[in-house]
Amino acid sequence: METIVSILARELGRSETHVQNVVALIDEGNTIPFIARYRKELHGAMDDTALRALADRLHYLRNLDARRSEVKNAIEGQGRLTAELSAAIDAAATLAEVEDLYRPYKPKRRTRAAIAREKGLEPLAELLFAQARDCPPPEQAAAGFLDAEKGVTTVEEALQGAGDIIAERISDDAGLRKTLRELWQRKACLVSSAAEPDPEDTVYRLYYDFKAPVERVLGHQVLAVNRGEREAVLKVSVDMDREAALIAVRRAVLVPGAPSMAFVRAAAEDAYDRLIAPSVEREVRGRLTDAANEGAIRNFALNLKPLLMQPPVRGRVTMGLDPGYRNGCKVAVVDKTGKVLDTAVVYPTFNERKKQEAIDVLSRLIRKHGVEHIAIGNGTASRETEQMTVELIRQVGGGVSYMIVNEAGASVYSASKLAAEEFPEYDVNLRSAVSIARRLQDPLAELVKIDPKSIGVGQYQHDMPQARLDEALSGVVEDCVNAVGVDLNTASAPLLTRVAGLNAATAKNIVRYREENGSFTTRKQVLKVPKLGPKAFEQCAGFLRVPESKSVLDHTGVHPESCDAAQKLLALCGYTLADVQAGRLLQLRERLKEYGEAAAAAECGVGLPTLRDIVGELLKPGRDPRDELPKPILRTDVLELKDLKPGMELTGTVRNVIDFGVFVDIGVHQDGLVHISQLSGRRVRHPSELLCVGDIVTVWVLEADEKKKRISLTMKPPAGGPEVSGAASSDGRAV
Repeated sequence: METIVSILARELGRSETHVQNVVALIDEGNTIPFIARYRKELHGAMDDTALRALADRLHYLRNLDARRSEVKNAIEGQGRLTAELSAAIDAAATLAEVEDLYRPYKPKRRTRAAIAREKGLEPLAELLFAQARDCPPPEQAAAGFLDAEKGVTTVEEALQGAGDIIAERISDDAGLRKTLRELWQRKACLVSSAAEPDPEDTVYRLYYDFKAPVERVLGHQVLAVNRGEREAVLKVSVDMDREAALIAVRRAVLVPGAPSMAFVRAAAEDAYDRLIAPSVEREVRGRLTDAANEGAIRNFALNLKPLLMQPPVRGRVTMGLDPGYRNGCKVAVVDKTGKVLDTAVVYPTFNERKKQEAIDVLSRLIRKHGVEHIAIGNGTASRETEQMTVELIRQVGGGVSYMIVNEAGASVYSASKLAAEEFPEYDVNLRSAVSIARRLQDPLAELVKIDPKSIGVGQYQHDMPQARLDEALSGVVEDCVNAVGVDLNTASAPLLTRVAGLNAATAKNIVRYREENGSFTTRKQVLKVPKLGPKAFEQCAGFLRVPESKSVLDHTGVHPESCDAAQKLLALCGYTLADVQAGRLLQLRERLKEYGEAAAAAECGVGLPTLRDIVGELLKPGRDPRDELPKPILRTDVLELKDLKPGMELTGTVRNVIDFGVFVDIGVHQDGLVHISQLSGRRVRHPSELLCVGDIVTVWVLEADEKKKRISLTMKPPAGGPEVSGAASSDGRAV
């Protein structure tokens, strides 16, 4: 039997040595971000995504191993474990195969076959199922098993019981089940229809008469029909050619020419119709749902990462507007560090007089605090607030720009215990305005305070297995936070919680220590924080930044364990830490090349990957990887849906990437859809191949339906128009 390490190495295309090292690191309690960043020599420079995939698969394979042992112990306890069966269980590659092998030995509820066995009919079933040439006809054989005391008074009752036993035995055949499962996967179709004879026009209308092969049905289609079934709008089933399946069953169990063949054939058909088909259908539906869930979770994670990694618009006084009708528009002005300077509530949607009053109030706030950017939440009354903002910018004479900010989750955060602790002096509505302003300044720092499921960049997220979704999204948040690093002296407790090696308790302790003792002056000072020991420090230290430290290395991602190596490297190349501070390392790479990377790594006592990482950090101390990404679009004028005309060229920001296309914000309050067929001139399997959330793209209007508030866009240039030169991707890809 293959070892878990060899299976992982084969499946992931990695060397067994690297896989073994990663497994050992995980078992030692190291976090994925720490392993990815600071143990590259041990794992061959796998990224965090590959490491998480390895960790997930490792968990599955260990569970599989544990289940194999449980099943073998259970069968052995019955005295029925053979060497052949044990080998088959060891060779089973999935939990489903293990359960198939266990099925004949698994304690069952009182089935029809169990009742027949109690009546002493198992020998009859064995006799007939053997289909020997010298076996008497079924009726004649059954006559010898009549027993009034056991409730078998007629030949028909005896044969019925024997047939039930044979049917269950056929149903429990692991090999046959595997064959049928594969057959259904290749040949069956997922079918849905309207639950009512004359259905209303609903979002499920596409599935009122829907049929798709199981092996080609798309994940979002599976999730849609599942939800429609739960809401009693759709009837859903898996359609399989019964005769094709029965051919496979007959081939597996019948002996041609045997006197009992016809009887066994009838029992086999009963086994398929009553026991196997319903079970396999449930398995197929379950497998489709599991695959669709994993796809949706993967899609959610793909969207979440670029959303969190949006470039910050920092260093500017920002006004946040949380639009509303009845309760007015909530206003918060924050300084360049996110500290609240002022708040207000205005009512621009009530009437013209109130709108002018709102503009006057906001104008005074802009002049008083030197506001340069305005962040507008994209919820209720956003369009009217945007129009008012454009008038406001004109009245103050320019110098101010605005951006529509996705406010998904802002209300969740503002009503949370965390927000109450952070802003006890403000009511719920004003807290959301502060959150909107800060989302423009530093999306990552603000969004980590919100449950990732509430951020709104997925599909069917409420239908997902919540534990699995939480695990996947938490991993994305953790990877993003650690990729950027956090300022130890300004980071909030929620942000610190996402740092590798820290948890909610140690994060709060860091904040408390900071409040009681003042700013940290070195990273090693974190060791004085209660309940933060050496192991936690090892995991978190490289991701912490201390701008106030006298050592420039504390401003970088150089891990404390590599600080000596960094200083040796500088000395080898003729530099000092003072040169790092002053940015005088322009010739560092050239001098290192002259010395020789391998020789320098050996001299410094580190591997080549670590040496290269140290060089990158020394060249750009305090670097934020988000600063290298395309900046968000800030606007000074407004476009309305009625202004859109077919063929109009626009620049927009990708807001959501889903299975059938992408939604793009083109500045008209309503996002437009670029269907997957309109993304490129070539075939695209999934939109994520080309785009991710935050990408700046050029689009053309196909259709704008003002009544239905639907906008159809394309990324294919009009005939005779210029070719798309490429969209700016948030990870540097050209699309």
